[in-house]
Amino acid sequence: MPGYTLATSVERPYDETVEAVRAALADQGFGILTEIDLKATLAAKLDVDVPPQVILGACRPPLAYQALQVEPSIAAVLPCNVVVRSVDEGTTVVEAFDPDAMMGLSDAPQLHSVARDAKDRLTAALAAVTEEHR
Repeated sequence: MPGYTLATSVERPYDETVEAVRAALADQGFGILTEIDLKATLAAKLDVDVPPQVILGACRPPLAYQALQVEPSIAAVLPCNVVVRSVDEGTTVVEAFDPDAMMGLSDAPQLHSVARDAKDRLTAALAAVTEEHR
């Protein structure tokens, strides 16, 4: 997953990891605005079976507001997507869209501090999920 995600893998069941991710994001000031259950959606729409996977649309309103003040079109990549995906019964992967990748979408240097803050917070949340289980 080079270039556009921050990722970690934990030896923890999927459901427990989803709850840990929610808590870690909240601790970093993110709320969950959207939630897409990919397993259920793909089963309903395509009649296919995929491992449990959810996309959490995480938002930290002060950061979103700062970014929108600089570049209104940045709304197209908000909120920050965080994916929790089951690998097997005891292993789960957590990935977040890397805010640094957002910088490739805009020439506005003022977005650098917003992206840095978002990346620091997402990185801390992923670390907390990993550390909590150890």
